[in-house]
Amino acid sequence: MAKTIQKETQEKISQLQMIEETLQHYSASRQTFHSQLLELDSSLNELSDKSTAYKIIGAIMVEKTSDELRKELMDKKKTVEIRISNIEKQEDKVKQKFESLQKEIMEDIKDSE
Repeated sequence: MAKTIQKETQEKISQLQMIEETLQHYSASRQTFHSQLLELDSSLNELSDKSTAYKIIGAIMVEKTSDELRKELMDKKKTVEIRISNIEKQEDKVKQKFESLQKEIMEDIKDSE
């Protein structure tokens, strides 16, 4: 009986490690999007007192009005904020699963002693 519990516990520990890797992935993604958000905010701030600006498209720079660029940046910012929100929701669900599985493992170890 103890070997069966140990095998099940080992499987749960493996699952826990995979969940932890998933959490690390979500965390890295969230940090990347937060960096993008800071860059977008900085760009929007720079545009606040300019009437025209340049946008780099491939290997060329195209002149655009600040209003056009501001609208594009605001759209990108909204998209990034939605992505961050979705990642945070997914991360919360995975954290709950992690904590639940961790409790199960601790109980299994305690019971097998």
